[in-house]
Amino acid sequence: MDHVTSADGTRIAYDKQGQGPAVVLVAGAFSYRRFPGLLELSTLLSEHFTVYNYDRRGRGDSDDKQPHTTGREVEDLAAIVQAAGGEATAWGLSSGAVLALHAARAGVGLTRLALYEPPFVTTEAGHPPHDFAEHLTSLISQGKRGEAVKYFMTRGMGAPGFVIPMMRIMPGVWKRLTSVAHTLPYDAALLEGHLNGEALADFSTVGLPTLVLSGGKSAKSLQQAAKDLADALPQARHRTLDGQNHNVSMKVLAPVVAEFLRSPAPASRR
Repeated sequence: MDHVTSADGTRIAYDKQGQGPAVVLVAGAFSYRRFPGLLELSTLLSEHFTVYNYDRRGRGDSDDKQPHTTGREVEDLAAIVQAAGGEATAWGLSSGAVLALHAARAGVGLTRLALYEPPFVTTEAGHPPHDFAEHLTSLISQGKRGEAVKYFMTRGMGAPGFVIPMMRIMPGVWKRLTSVAHTLPYDAALLEGHLNGEALADFSTVGLPTLVLSGGKSAKSLQQAAKDLADALPQARHRTLDGQNHNVSMKVLAPVVAEFLRSPAPASRR
């Protein structure tokens, strides 16, 4: 494990694996660098890349200096890119994909983006409550971590209610989820202004070659958001991974991401 120091003095933990061009893994909600899926993806991509797998602030071994802002999360990612030599490609999952977009728009040294199902809401269906972020923050401030996890998953991610009791009877899974529950408002903050069908035009300045992926079995709203984002970005294309959902198989995902990030040609629409 290594550390970098972000612009506000926060220590950010990361692991480095493999050899080749640098790629940074940007985790989504609930994820951190020791999460099984990220460990698997890091190992698979390390055949072609030097993989930087880091803990977003407040997770794992990274510090959590307050107050949190999206700008500070961008600075954290910038510090990781600097550790990678000042330039890297990035893969982002869900809200991590949104963080990668914010970083690219801010001028962080990213050269390509591979994004899996950024959870924008661009359709009339699937909107979370208008006070979603505020209520989530309130639950965390009251120490109701389990309730925050339930609220985020059911009202934010659209998971059916029966999923929560199933997770509660799996102690290892539930412990991992609740251990990072205090960072769920950070994920909600990344999506501010994009949870109620708003246009994605404010990311149109992100001119990097970008591959936006979605699963063929994912919620229609996530599939549509991925397509809409690809349309909004000047050098992006969309691809559907058949048989996949939001909990994507890393063995399916890794070769697609590796092929795109290694390609020397600009992305083109299709």
